[in-house]
Amino acid sequence: MNIINIQNYMDPALDIFTRLTEAELLHFYEPDIGLFIAESPKVIGRALDAGYEPVAVLAEDRYLEHPSTAEILSRMPDIPVFASSADVLCHMTGYTLTRGLLCAMRRRPLPVVSELCGSARRVAVLEDVMNPTNVGAIFRSAAALNIDAVLLTRGSSDPLYRRSARVSMGTVFQVPWTFLDNAQEPWPIALKALGFHTAAMALTPDAIPLNDPSLSGVDRLVIALGTEGYGLREETLRLCDSHVIIPMSHGVDSLNVAAASAVAFWELGGRRS
Repeated sequence: MNIINIQNYMDPALDIFTRLTEAELLHFYEPDIGLFIAESPKVIGRALDAGYEPVAVLAEDRYLEHPSTAEILSRMPDIPVFASSADVLCHMTGYTLTRGLLCAMRRRPLPVVSELCGSARRVAVLEDVMNPTNVGAIFRSAAALNIDAVLLTRGSSDPLYRRSARVSMGTVFQVPWTFLDNAQEPWPIALKALGFHTAAMALTPDAIPLNDPSLSGVDRLVIALGTEGYGLREETLRLCDSHVIIPMSHGVDSLNVAAASAVAFWELGGRRS
């Protein structure tokens, strides 16, 4: 391993871990594709499995010999591994590293919507879901509950932001995803043209229960989830084929969007044996 003990906090090589925002990392190689930060051995391992290219590692020195860390580092022996104590790294980054490991990795070109949805039967659309924790949790549910692809509006948090990827347990590298292009026609029209029935999760008077028989028989289904508080846009509600609710009790009207996604994916995700 190419271990480099940190001697100078201001070393420019550490900027990608300590001084650049996620937006700046996104544009790091502009006009070429930029970087993202993966945190923890599990998340980094899933990114490597998916073919993402590592650039550099920031590691807590006491974890270097830990089996999970050593196995991950053995998969990328030629990249620099900057190492120091937990206190130093927390001071540099502003937080305690999960399992003592960060890896800067190159992004990859995103697929176009029609390519991503070509053979998909169940697709989740995240419309302006801005909280990275929610985005990560939704991806984890999507991976576990048979969602073939996730599409996000540009107002949503980037799934490769560090917190999203970490909360997802690396499933953002397992579930195919891309962004919807705001310059195109409204996404419900575009997806209906690809043969999908579009179901909006929304508290509207004409909403049907999640377990309504009319939904269980749909061959190709989009499950649309909106941002916390405001939900889906009015235009989206007008254009979707169905409005769907999760039946509830005790006067509760809604769940957090991540929790709602898990319930919806379980019921509508086309469970497979």
